[in-house]
Amino acid sequence: MSTPEAWPDLAGRIEDGIHLLPIRIYYEDTDFSGIVYHANYLRFAERSRSDFLRLAGVHHHELFEGDNPLAFAIHRMEMDFVRPARIDDVLEVRTRYVTAKGARLEVLQSIWRGDEELWRAKVMAAVIDQQGKPRRLPKSVVAKLSPLVRPLTVSS
Repeated sequence: MSTPEAWPDLAGRIEDGIHLLPIRIYYEDTDFSGIVYHANYLRFAERSRSDFLRLAGVHHHELFEGDNPLAFAIHRMEMDFVRPARIDDVLEVRTRYVTAKGARLEVLQSIWRGDEELWRAKVMAAVIDQQGKPRRLPKSVVAKLSPLVRPLTVSS
């Protein structure tokens, strides 16, 4: 069995608080015209948000398997589809956590092909318990995320 160290780039990387995840577009990602099906952008974005957390040391299964099981739930998303991606493109998903406090996570994401932006989203997530009620982020999660959170500024 292989270890995570054997695949150091599998989860992408974090540079200056921005997670970068490469994605290659395969036939299965496209519609009949060879253009990426719109719902797949959500899948790519989810992978990047999860891998950002993984690299920060926050693991979904650990939150859910704890004494007080918690999960992240998306409650709002704003998206812009700027340009289409096509089969065989190599893309980069960029993920920036801008807020991680209380029960709330706010994330800015974009997908690029080289220097061309194809898609962007603002994602708001909540931490919830098994009954679906909002709960504060555990202090251990805040401690791991705080050094990587890049709040919005006037020039952001």
